Amino acid sequence: MMKLNTSLQSLSHSKCCTLAGSLNGRRSKPSRISCAIAAPPAEEVKMRVKRNENFGKLQAGYLFPEIARRRRAHQEKHPDAKIISLGIGDTTEPIPKSIAEAMQQAAAGMATLEGYSGYGAEQGKGELREALCQRFYSHVGRKPNEIFVSDGSKCDIGRLQMMFGADTTVAVQDPSYPVYVDSSVIMGMTGEYDEGSKGFGKLQYMVCRPENDFFPDLSKVQATDLIFFCNPNNPTGAAATRKQLEELVAFARKNGAILVYDAAYAIYIADSDLPQTIFEIPGAEECAMETCSFSKYAGFTGVRLGWTVVPEQLKFADGSPVIADFNRIMTTIFNGASVIAQAGGLAALQDEGFREMSDLVAFYRENAAILRKTFVDLGFSVYGGENAPYIWVGFPGKPSWDVFAEILEKCNIVTTPGSGFGPAGEGFVRASAFGHREDILEAVERFKKEFGKQ
Repeated sequence: MMKLNTSLQSLSHSKCCTLAGSLNGRRSKPSRISCAIAAPPAEEVKMRVKRNENFGKLQAGYLFPEIARRRRAHQEKHPDAKIISLGIGDTTEPIPKSIAEAMQQAAAGMATLEGYSGYGAEQGKGELREALCQRFYSHVGRKPNEIFVSDGSKCDIGRLQMMFGADTTVAVQDPSYPVYVDSSVIMGMTGEYDEGSKGFGKLQYMVCRPENDFFPDLSKVQATDLIFFCNPNNPTGAAATRKQLEELVAFARKNGAILVYDAAYAIYIADSDLPQTIFEIPGAEECAMETCSFSKYAGFTGVRLGWTVVPEQLKFADGSPVIADFNRIMTTIFNGASVIAQAGGLAALQDEGFREMSDLVAFYRENAAILRKTFVDLGFSVYGGENAPYIWVGFPGKPSWDVFAEILEKCNIVTTPGSGFGPAGEGFVRASAFGHREDILEAVERFKKEFGKQ
């Protein structure tokens, strides 16, 4: 047999096929199946590359893909159901006209010699940086060169995590936007997950619940290198007072920490007494950087455009400027935001575009007011929805995912379980005001039908 196998392997492809045909008792078309008999077995590839072990620490799936998975499963179970989403905070209304027209013109210009643009400055177009500064920051002493235009604040959070490195310690609001925690986990900043506490051992969780007006008791927070703080908060909808932000800045300065201030919803602040940027607080320029986005301002969730402000006064422990390293990160792993998106951003900051953008924000604010009133009238404990596009609804004693499932099953409405934002979010769900008005009103009627009788 050893000699037969050797001789079979030495046959040419045509001879092998002819032999196979003879073995089959016919001299028709050669059989190609038998050629596989002679092929040597493939060796399994042995990889050298180890998986980043930190991915194994991430819990479940990232929150919003998991919600989408459960929504799909519900739709498959109830194919005729009209599902209304109050879950993921994705905008639904068209981009304002003058802003969209500016992007349309920029896109058309790319087909002409005069309008074509290749690589631009990684930090963003100068005129856009100047417009952002003039519209939002000139009154608090910031400069255009301190503003870095990007493809969104979520992306910038990942980049700045890379800049700070794995040895950095982190504090986050609890509950908070999941990207702060998950990016810290991926970087190796967090230690292991503790099933008992539902948190990561090396993270500092700054608990924000109704009993402390959704602002952490800083006397119980250990010093860390970074503090992530979202204001107005996603998910609770709470907006910090000036006094609270003064305490936060004083805490960061005392401990030599850098405050990463996420102002993605600042334009939703309706109360004129509440700060709209951390740089309204004296001393923040020496301890804070601020990230923001056009996503919820102008409906740019699909367009992708944001910015991060890094003051020249912000320094590392060795005295080197943070702005220099952030500039290096941006120029190393980012090639600049789309010139078409930047044209839209610039239009949004002109008087006409800003009026249109403000009208869009007012529309979502009204959605939030409608939802808030509904939950209040139904007797729930309700927070947010006044200076933010999110409503935080309490279901004491009930696991958040169970409440999510109940609302989905009874009302065909998607919300967001509070526990997905951190341990302190248990017992709450978040409702988003981003939706068509008719869907918001229909959702209200469904809530009244199912929960008004309780």
